[in-house]
Amino acid sequence: MKIIDGRKAAEFFSNQLASESVLFESKTGYRPHLAAILVGNSGPSETYVAAKMEACKKIGFQSSIFRFHESISEDQLVSEIYTLNKETSIHGFIVQLPLPKHISVDRIIEAIDPGKDVDGFHPINLGKMAKGQKAFASATPYGIIKLLKYYDIETEGKHVVILGRSQIVGLPMSLLLSRNANPGNATVTICHSKTDNLKQYTLQADIIIAALGIAEFLKGDMVKEGVVVIDVGISRLPDETKKSGYKLVGDVDFESVKSRCSAISPVPGGVGPMTIIALLENTLQAANNQFEKITSK
Repeated sequence: MKIIDGRKAAEFFSNQLASESVLFESKTGYRPHLAAILVGNSGPSETYVAAKMEACKKIGFQSSIFRFHESISEDQLVSEIYTLNKETSIHGFIVQLPLPKHISVDRIIEAIDPGKDVDGFHPINLGKMAKGQKAFASATPYGIIKLLKYYDIETEGKHVVILGRSQIVGLPMSLLLSRNANPGNATVTICHSKTDNLKQYTLQADIIIAALGIAEFLKGDMVKEGVVVIDVGISRLPDETKKSGYKLVGDVDFESVKSRCSAISPVPGGVGPMTIIALLENTLQAANNQFEKITSK
């Protein structure tokens, strides 16, 4: 059983991006710039954004955080996004989710300039990705694609079962794995909360990507021998043995599943670091796109 170590893979890609960042700065005179909009003071959101900003620092990117009180109105937030859309010194930005309940996530995502949507959530980017056109791929699925390639995990002709159909992970993941590419060329089944007898599908899977958001959902008796399991989920469960009072787990019951796997990603340290790598790669591409647009005029 092989552990799919996202931290190890992220270190490899991080070194590549650092070199490309130096080249970009020598060519243009400025550094790729990623910004994040953070609404409210959610602890997990603060942690996620801090990790992204630290990754920027490590590879020589510029980064900024724009903080807003959780009471900000939807219209005000849209106005702030329009301002960032026009700010040429910022090449890409994200809106950290989740947002307060009074704000429409769809409206906020659609307000972002698709050329700066480095999370890959905008309908235009999703649509272009579905057609196989050049676009910013959704960060988590793109990070998983890079992880599969790094570990040389074959997807062509394989049956991939994706648990979850969200527009952030499940749907774009299915598009990327079914396209004519490497990794890709897989036969993809999407399962979700309305799927009858879900176990019959997971037992057929050569590769399972678990993104339901339900702690330790996938059990050992739900997978076949030799399966590859990618765990996207992350949840906090009470654990009195930990100083924090909780432990982080994924959507996979790691202990019962690992003995049946040929390869499995852990939580934490699996998909998370590669999501950040994908985000940074999209930011570098956004910076290059802007530079090419300016110089071609």
